Amino acid sequence: MLCAISGEAPQNPVASRKSGTVFEKRLIEAYITENGRDPVTDEDLSTEDLIELRTSRTVRPRPPTLTSIPSLLSVFQNEWDALALETYTLRQQLTQTRQELSTALYQHDAAVRVIARLSRERDEAREALSRVSVHGGQTTNGEAMQVDSSELSRDLIAKVEATQERLSKTRRKRPIPDGWVTSDALNSFSPVEKSKPLYTNTRSLALNRRGDSALVGGMDGKLGVYSISEKAIVREMDAGPGAVTDVLWLGDRMVASTSAGNVKIIQNEAEVSSFSRHAGEVMALAVHPSGDILASVGVDKSYVFYDLTSSTVATQVLTDAALTTAGFHPDGHLFAAGGVDGQIKVYDVKSLTNAANFESTGPITAISFSENGTWLATAAKGSTAVSIWDLRKATIVHTIDVTCPISAVQWEFSGQFLAIAGPSGLVVQQYSKTTKEWSEPLKTAVPSVTVAWALDARTIFCLDAEGSITTLTER
Repeated sequence: MLCAISGEAPQNPVASRKSGTVFEKRLIEAYITENGRDPVTDEDLSTEDLIELRTSRTVRPRPPTLTSIPSLLSVFQNEWDALALETYTLRQQLTQTRQELSTALYQHDAAVRVIARLSRERDEAREALSRVSVHGGQTTNGEAMQVDSSELSRDLIAKVEATQERLSKTRRKRPIPDGWVTSDALNSFSPVEKSKPLYTNTRSLALNRRGDSALVGGMDGKLGVYSISEKAIVREMDAGPGAVTDVLWLGDRMVASTSAGNVKIIQNEAEVSSFSRHAGEVMALAVHPSGDILASVGVDKSYVFYDLTSSTVATQVLTDAALTTAGFHPDGHLFAAGGVDGQIKVYDVKSLTNAANFESTGPITAISFSENGTWLATAAKGSTAVSIWDLRKATIVHTIDVTCPISAVQWEFSGQFLAIAGPSGLVVQQYSKTTKEWSEPLKTAVPSVTVAWALDARTIFCLDAEGSITTLTER
């Protein structure tokens, strides 16, 4: 008989009731004291479960002191027994660890397969969504654009036509308003105050017509009204789940879009309308010059028009790329949307047909129609230049390189000055109709994710990534 632990003939053999294995008594008792289990079957084991075996054995003499060879051999024997026990324990632990590692690797492989399958199904669903067939009009250039079955109503079309006729007649002869900001005044612009951080990682800012309040949205779905005079949030509302992606004013009503795909209209701190037509994040909002049509664009490759008089969805149009920015022509007959495919897609508002596509160098990050009615300013991701497009010729008439990334562009009401905002600062470019030349009356290192002009353009409000509003004006 040999001990299952040391592999040697035991001096005091015992057998386990659980496994029937023979052990050296002192070794198995030491093992039970430390682990409480049978070293072979790993079952619970106590000293009461050991059966002593009677065998003929030679009585060992009393161990002498370490001064003799027999005593040294006894010490070596004891050390060997301890080493054998430790080696056996380590072997068991190694086996268990290998089993656990094998199980973990199997589970990881299964998880990777599940993630790959879900990603494939998601991509297939997105591709299927982009090819959904909906009845409606057709594009002028044969692109795969579908239109919702409900086209613009006759009342909305009449409003679009009336607005275009009224505004286009006076646009070219419209004088610059009295008291409007000049290039000399812009040269003296500097930051005069900066608010404390309102909402972190915010990217939306809108100034009301009176110029006394700014609307700001947060990543936590909060919508705040910032008082310019009081320099603080005076009202706060909940825009629903998801981050607020864009905001604007409709008179005294507030509009907010969210990353959850919702568009909400709020008045007197109460929700008056809510829409959920987008199958994904809503990226931008725009309001028609008539004030009766609201537009939204989203990552689901569609733009939606809302009838504000009846608080209903007027139509939804599917395009061929996710949309990131939006804007109405100042006369209201055209609607432009920037896409991740690097195209600025221009649509006829009445017929919902694609009037033109302008190619850029990357995903579109910002667009802004000039009040002169003929120019469109655009910026693309990864580019440091702003392109000025002539809508009549569908060509770039001027390029402004500010040598830093661009997050927003915004014309003011007279059509002279273009504000270009980015994380490295703010630049204002001026176009002179008299000399037909461009100049740069203002350049400041105020970081901005978006920018807004005051009513008379004598003040500029910049919102940075930390949610602080910086006010620039003449000193």
